[in-house]
Amino acid sequence: MKLSCLQENLRRGLATVSRAVAGKSSLPVLANVLLATDSGRLKLAATNLELGITCWIGAKVDGDGAVTVPARLFTDMVGGLPNDRVDLDLDSRTQTLHVACGRFDANIKGIEADEFPNVPTSAGTRAVATFPPQALRDAIAQVAFAAATDETRPVLAGVLVRLRGNRVQFAAADGFRLAQRSIDLAGAGTADQDIIVPARTLSELSRIIDDEHDIEIIVTQSQVLFHTPSLDVVSRLIDGRYPDIDRVIPTSHTTRAVLDTQEFAKAARLASFVAASSSNIVRLTLESGGDLGPGRVIVNANAAEVGDNRGALDANIGGPGGQIALNVKYLADALAAMKTPQVALEFENAQSPAVFRPVGAEGYVHVIMPMTVR
Repeated sequence: MKLSCLQENLRRGLATVSRAVAGKSSLPVLANVLLATDSGRLKLAATNLELGITCWIGAKVDGDGAVTVPARLFTDMVGGLPNDRVDLDLDSRTQTLHVACGRFDANIKGIEADEFPNVPTSAGTRAVATFPPQALRDAIAQVAFAAATDETRPVLAGVLVRLRGNRVQFAAADGFRLAQRSIDLAGAGTADQDIIVPARTLSELSRIIDDEHDIEIIVTQSQVLFHTPSLDVVSRLIDGRYPDIDRVIPTSHTTRAVLDTQEFAKAARLASFVAASSSNIVRLTLESGGDLGPGRVIVNANAAEVGDNRGALDANIGGPGGQIALNVKYLADALAAMKTPQVALEFENAQSPAVFRPVGAEGYVHVIMPMTVR
């Protein structure tokens, strides 16, 4: 293998694939990144056997070949090189990669590419859906954080992706809250399909996709692959049956309040300082203004050892009002996911779930289960 490429492109490519490098593994090659020539480009790949990332960068290839080198060492070294042309030359006999850039050069001992696990790519496969990058990024940001962080129920550590023709739903739940985002796609629909994608995969994907190319989703029996002309992200699918999310989302309410999103988020943040000493409980009291005009929402937190906090917010309230107790961390997360100036809060009573919707934007709903307070 002998080639040259720009330091900036190589640095960016390594930063992308390094997200899939295994932290600890009994296989030393999983701590490496694969470098291989591929149709006149340089292919970089890394995998931890659950998540695999492959990207391609432009290069002037004078000789084909492949090798794996320690990911952290190579990434740090390339990051410290000047913004100039980088020459890579592999000694296939000793599996040593010679790196030269400007007045700097180094030799890195590698492992043969044949020992590197196969990272699937999109070659010869057909996409089941195609997403505009910003729409996919927004959906992930509004849903993935609600997935469970422990592995006691593996399916809840994933995001349900429900394909229904040209409409796609993303949903995540951890038993205490649920977030769901729907997207309508252009183009012809595909066969109905439900898959469960690890939330970590989607979070990593949202960080590395660019705004230049649409993202294709390709599904096999046990894996999902996200593809652009210069990037492939492949992940295992979580096997199991996802809970019936339609039964969790209430279909009716008796009280509905419309508030300023930023003011509500600010009040929740102030309440969280006190609520942290009281099981993160915050009470929302909705007071209807009746015929006298707009009502208000009281955001209150109380901890016997610390003190209390109380904030009052103007709101348009329909219905009798009432009180509900929520986890303030979940409340703050829900409000951060709202992308509109106003948010609607709906609920039946203190024992029913609280439903949050962005006002003026369809397709997103967030449900938080109430907390029991004496």
